[in-house]
Amino acid sequence: MKFILTAGQKNDRPQAEPLVDGLEARAVLADKGYDSDTLADWLREQGAEVVIPSRKTAKKARVFDRHKYKSRHLIENLFQKMKRFRRVAFRFDKLDVMFMGFAHFVGALIWLA
Repeated sequence: MKFILTAGQKNDRPQAEPLVDGLEARAVLADKGYDSDTLADWLREQGAEVVIPSRKTAKKARVFDRHKYKSRHLIENLFQKMKRFRRVAFRFDKLDVMFMGFAHFVGALIWLA
C-alpha cells in the first residue's frame, strides 16, 4: 500500500503518477477524477492497462474494461475500513507525519486481517 497526503482542496490527479511509480501494475483502476490523456499514455508506457472511464465532457470516450472496473469497489472498501478508526476519519493528529504513520499502521492492520 502507498499513501500520499495532500491538502483537502487539491485535485487527486497530479498524485497519480507518484502513487503508481515504482509499482508493477498490470492494470490501473481509477474513477473519472483521474481521467487524463497524459496519465493514460504514461500508464500504457509503464505496461499497465488503463481502466479509467472518461468524463462526460471528454471529446472522445475512452474504451475500458467495465468488468475490471467493477473491482474498484475494493479500493472504496479499504477507505471505509480505514475510517472505522476515528483517528483517521476525523484527522485528530495535528502533524502530517503522525497522521501518515497511523494511516500506514491501519493499512497494515487491514491488509493482515
